[in-house]
Amino acid sequence: MSYSVSPIGFVRSCFKEKFAIPRQPHLAPAARGVLELLPPFDQGDAVQGLEQVSHVWLLFLFHQALEDKPRLKVRPPRLGGNQSLGVFASRATHRPNGIGQSVVKLDRVEPGRLWLSGIDLLDGTPVLDIKPYVPYADCVGEAVNAIAADAPRPIAVDWLAPALAQAQAHERRLGEPLVALIEQCLAQDPRPAYQLPSPQRRYGAAFWDVDVRWHYPQPGRICVLEVVEAARHA
Repeated sequence: MSYSVSPIGFVRSCFKEKFAIPRQPHLAPAARGVLELLPPFDQGDAVQGLEQVSHVWLLFLFHQALEDKPRLKVRPPRLGGNQSLGVFASRATHRPNGIGQSVVKLDRVEPGRLWLSGIDLLDGTPVLDIKPYVPYADCVGEAVNAIAADAPRPIAVDWLAPALAQAQAHERRLGEPLVALIEQCLAQDPRPAYQLPSPQRRYGAAFWDVDVRWHYPQPGRICVLEVVEAARHA
């Protein structure tokens, strides 16, 4: 038996590519986006009362990771990307039905639009449903997860002075906390854990309409080298 679902809206996100997106929500509070609702959910009736809620669950599709053949085992980044685990014991993006869920902060409610922060969603993500976060039911104090007991330890992020000046200029232009966004995302160390990059190797990712480039001058430390307007937007 099969069922069909349709998006209720799409996310406009600060993340324009998958690389460097935090692997869980709230690891980057400066990560912002807007959920634009589709008809008939773009009317005020659909979000009436949601202004009383601080956080919401989003059910969405990993639209760039959909697969025809289900995976029984995956290699979660949390385990270094080289250790297998049953798909249902992980939050890997390779899901049987491509469905993800995130708790995100609800900053503002408008008819047809929800303004969000602390997101971990790629730009263009199709959202299937919205549910209010209920603290007394959704927060389980005695919950245990021995696979991911604690949040990842952040690594230090340094800046070249010209790169910081570039980021600050783009921050003013965008009206978004770009410097904080870059620091919070890079502190999660987006590279695959099994890679041991040399100081000469350069990495890059897109945030809003800028490209950020960095390297690892020494193990456990990132240095931001450049923050420039992305070529596709220039």
